[in-house]
Amino acid sequence: MNLPNNTLVLVADGRKMLFLRNHGDGAQIDLRIEAHREQDNPPNRDQASDAPGRSFASVGSRRSAMEETDFHQIEEDRFAAEAASLLRALSSDFETLVVVAPPRTLGELRKHYHQEVTSRIINEIDKDFTGRPIDEIEAALTRIEAT
Repeated sequence: MNLPNNTLVLVADGRKMLFLRNHGDGAQIDLRIEAHREQDNPPNRDQASDAPGRSFASVGSRRSAMEETDFHQIEEDRFAAEAASLLRALSSDFETLVVVAPPRTLGELRKHYHQEVTSRIINEIDKDFTGRPIDEIEAALTRIEAT
């Protein structure tokens, strides 16, 4: 991928977000961390206190199990919305943006992008790079074709 100088790169998942800036030129990517944030989001089993409820039909004796709330996923979605909000706040700080996130997080981010942010996105990559060192992220971005 040809990544212009000063491009902001958001690498995120439901628990961690990294804001990286390309200090290199289009051909040679040189990412540097500008900001990062991580949230503690324990598994759903540690957040939920009860089994899902049951409802009774008024006619007959049919029972229905209610769907269990996934508190872990709710927090991951909230975190993605927060990342999109931060992009909006930073929008005067970048002309071009690349977003790298797993498919579910990417979908949640898209729901919350502001039009100003959307107009600056040059690529979205549906991969999870949050656990990788910066040199691996740079190498992976170099191999990806722009969309």
